[in-house]
Amino acid sequence: MKRRELLQGSAAFGLVAAIPFSRAASAAVWSAAYKDEPRTDANPLKPPAKGSIPVAFLISDGAVIIDFCGPWEVFHNAGNFSTYTVAETPRAIRAMGGMRIIPNYTFENSPAPKGLVIPAQNGHSPATLDWIRKVTKSTDVTMSVCTGALLLAETGLLSGKAATTHHNAYKELALGFPDITVKRGARFVEEGNLATSGGLSSGIDLALRVVERYYGREAAVDTAYGMEYQGQGWMNADSNRVYAQVRESTEEHPLCPVCEMDVDPKTSPSSVYKGKAYYFCSPQHKTQFEASPAKFAEATEKK
Repeated sequence: MKRRELLQGSAAFGLVAAIPFSRAASAAVWSAAYKDEPRTDANPLKPPAKGSIPVAFLISDGAVIIDFCGPWEVFHNAGNFSTYTVAETPRAIRAMGGMRIIPNYTFENSPAPKGLVIPAQNGHSPATLDWIRKVTKSTDVTMSVCTGALLLAETGLLSGKAATTHHNAYKELALGFPDITVKRGARFVEEGNLATSGGLSSGIDLALRVVERYYGREAAVDTAYGMEYQGQGWMNADSNRVYAQVRESTEEHPLCPVCEMDVDPKTSPSSVYKGKAYYFCSPQHKTQFEASPAKFAEATEKK
């Protein structure tokens, strides 16, 4: 049941139920605010003549909840999308923060999706990479959210293309996959049937953009209106410009050389390379740095 149907069916929201939810009404309410925004409804997608659009959400342990639940809400509220989770095995996965989720399907029995959402997560197994490559051959859109771009990049599908990710992973994506053009400050990037978004809430905007590509600006506005979502990043792919500037690591305010995250020299893991101390946001990034210190150190010096 869509949220608007739940509200309309509740006596507690009798006044709300008396107000018709229509695309025309919501578009009219928001038209003044949106009239000057850049149009982004080019590159349309063709919805099916009948039936809903199947959208799979790839999950594994460590999946970031807003990365997949945000887009899930968008597609659910938009209507004419059927959403389901897919994992490598049928066991419950433990998402970020401890939420346990039993996946609807596994790689072996999942329906073929027309849309695939890849959130940030821990699972990067060969089977996972193979499944992404397989289903993307027939998707309308395979979209990553946040550092899900790193997982998508591992498949090789982004090779030679432009992409974005969470602002603390720009450097990691660029150094790990030098054949990808990393777009700093992009809310989302579209490349054929591939799309990548920035971090966390950016996935909501990319999902609204997908709704727009299928059903037009009015349908996406109506979906955002019904969700009480007032962000307008889905209308402008370049709306993350606040993250475009490359931050400088200094002795007073050091940054992790792997991900550019703020670190505290008093408590952070550290390593010394060519007489210079480097501090890390996590032991994993210290290990990653020490495996190729010259690569990260040179990238830091070039800023």
